[in-house]
Amino acid sequence: MAIPLSNRRHRQFAAGVVLLACVYLFLTGKEFAASVFASRAELPSLERAVRLSPGNADYRHRLGRYFAFVAVDPQSAIDSFRAAVALNPYDAHYWFDLAAAYQVTGDLTGQRAALDRALQAEPTAPDVAWEAANFFLIDGDIDRALREFHVVIENDVALVDPALRASWRVRPDADALLRDVVPARADSLIAFLDLLRTKQDTEGAIKTWNRLAQLHEKFQNRYLYEHVGYLIGAHRPDAAMSAWEQTADILGLSAYLPTEDNLVVNGDFSLDILNGGFDWIYNHREGVTPVLDPSDFHQGHRSLFLNFLGPGINDAGIQQLIPVRGATTYDFSAYYKSADFEGAGGPRIVLRDAYTGAPLYASDPLNDADFWKEVHTKVTTPDSTTLLVLAIERSPAGSPIRGKLWLDDFELSPDNLPDNSTDNSKDNP
Repeated sequence: MAIPLSNRRHRQFAAGVVLLACVYLFLTGKEFAASVFASRAELPSLERAVRLSPGNADYRHRLGRYFAFVAVDPQSAIDSFRAAVALNPYDAHYWFDLAAAYQVTGDLTGQRAALDRALQAEPTAPDVAWEAANFFLIDGDIDRALREFHVVIENDVALVDPALRASWRVRPDADALLRDVVPARADSLIAFLDLLRTKQDTEGAIKTWNRLAQLHEKFQNRYLYEHVGYLIGAHRPDAAMSAWEQTADILGLSAYLPTEDNLVVNGDFSLDILNGGFDWIYNHREGVTPVLDPSDFHQGHRSLFLNFLGPGINDAGIQQLIPVRGATTYDFSAYYKSADFEGAGGPRIVLRDAYTGAPLYASDPLNDADFWKEVHTKVTTPDSTTLLVLAIERSPAGSPIRGKLWLDDFELSPDNLPDNSTDNSKDNP
């Protein structure tokens, strides 16, 4: 629609609109030109961008980085970075680059002041905290570095591992890092546990697990299995069982706890096999197939069925670790049933010292029983024995064997009677 210019006011208005349009086009043209020049990593282009847009902090910062890393002119870099932070004091990266330039010139006071301003600008940003922590490490301020690593671990999953490792290098003390660096959170504590295990710091790992258990936060069961396995490998079955008991309720594993009457976990196979921790553990063996059989059992509602199918069998691949006390007599029993065995000897139930491998008990071969039979014995542990392994072994090992074996109702309990260890296998249809 045409605008009539019949009077002076209309003419002035139109002229104003045209002027504003020209100014706008001029300014946007300048900004566009400045952005083009700023994109070029050349000194004349960067300086031209700054002249065209002197109020743009980013262009000042880019010019400072050119002086710092290309021209290697730290004083000019400082001047540009100071101009950038004056225009925008809320970008921590500007302050970091200013701190780096101060460091090159040996101005420690300026460096620390710039670092403080960076942290004030973005106090919880993990990338900012990471940069600050490394600056403080170079400066020898370990305590401040650790505080920043805490911020990193709390806010960036990807940086948890490197932050923990950096913290350990400068302060290899589990107590100090639990206090100052590792957040009271399940994921952070589990990551710290992994580091402590690689450093073989067993006492630190135990303290960290105690802290984790106190949170009452649910986590994946595999972390418990890994921790138990590590402690058993470190000859600390007592701590492994303590960890199992501490977190069983949190992870829904209360049914897998041993009792005073029976130290064998899931001895009647009424529960699914966890394949970890203090439940049954299965390692695949060629020629043996284990399944839980609900069609044939002694008591309860299913048994463990092992189908032996060929040569080269040394054991059935299934076992359980049982913490015990030294110089203590235990009452052990189990039930078995077998069919169709061919070959010399047969499978046996065996109790060994888990660390020395010394046998404490081995049953007679478990073949030739077409009804449920009981194996019963008393076992006295040597003074040094703290952990038993309950397994099904083949004797003679390695020779061909075929047959079917059902197992049920394993029990091991402290014996209050003064008898010595004996092997009393007896029929019990």
